[in-house]
Amino acid sequence: MKRHYAVAGGRDEHVPQVPRHRAAFLLNHVYAHRGLHGAGGQQGGPVENSMPAFRAALDAGYGIECDVHLSADGVAYVIHDAELRRLTGKVGKVSAMTSADLSRRELRQDSGPIPRLSELLALVAGRVPVLIEIKIEPGQQVGPLCSAVAWDLRNYAGGEGAAFAPAVIMSFHPDAVRWFRSHAPELVRGLVITEEGRKGYWHGALRALAMDWARPDFIAYDVRNLSGSFVCRQQRKGRPVLSWTVREPAQWQAVIEQGAAPIFERDAGGNLPAEALAYLEEKRAALHG
Repeated sequence: MKRHYAVAGGRDEHVPQVPRHRAAFLLNHVYAHRGLHGAGGQQGGPVENSMPAFRAALDAGYGIECDVHLSADGVAYVIHDAELRRLTGKVGKVSAMTSADLSRRELRQDSGPIPRLSELLALVAGRVPVLIEIKIEPGQQVGPLCSAVAWDLRNYAGGEGAAFAPAVIMSFHPDAVRWFRSHAPELVRGLVITEEGRKGYWHGALRALAMDWARPDFIAYDVRNLSGSFVCRQQRKGRPVLSWTVREPAQWQAVIEQGAAPIFERDAGGNLPAEALAYLEEKRAALHG
């Protein structure tokens, strides 16, 4: 029986040392959360996880974060929700629809059809890193979706030349991260963690179990809890820390001070704060100068 461990705060974990070189490149970039889109798709621009949003992120030189679900016929599709209504206006569940059905569903804001993961990877072509979040629904086995993602990455992860930026996987679900450890160990993998609403010894113990089970190369940590001792311990072990979802000036400042890589969105007005613009310019100069 698969067990979905709650990932939360508490005691000091015994986590094996992580090779510094394997995931360190992630800290050289910033990541547009679900692509570069208007806040909630309400600014007249493309909606999240759409090809126009990903093109906008690429044009700005940002890394890309995306979410994937599995179609009924085993194809990885880039969409956050298990249900289609919020992003398409139509009723339907990703897992109940074939790839032919999903490819005909248009996203709101004239953002085009729901993209396949393979289409996103072809667009990016190693120009920036891609963070692929594996979305596992309650009761869903991790293997089919993980296998579909690994299939799409089979000719992508190695890349060509030193300038090629790999795609990596991450998930809240420790079993999904462990699947890649067992079946595709060449891929960099991360565990997504939040502490919101989760306190006490038992939550900390479950987090320790999740970390030991998944053995992630990096963690993607809720920005609301970024200053905790757990993050500092992971950084001392050489494990890169990414932080989500960064929107407000104080959150940008927290990420900068912690030495984490931001997974960010524009604010409710579709803008980035001054702290973000300065930090992004610094990162851009470091990458290209």
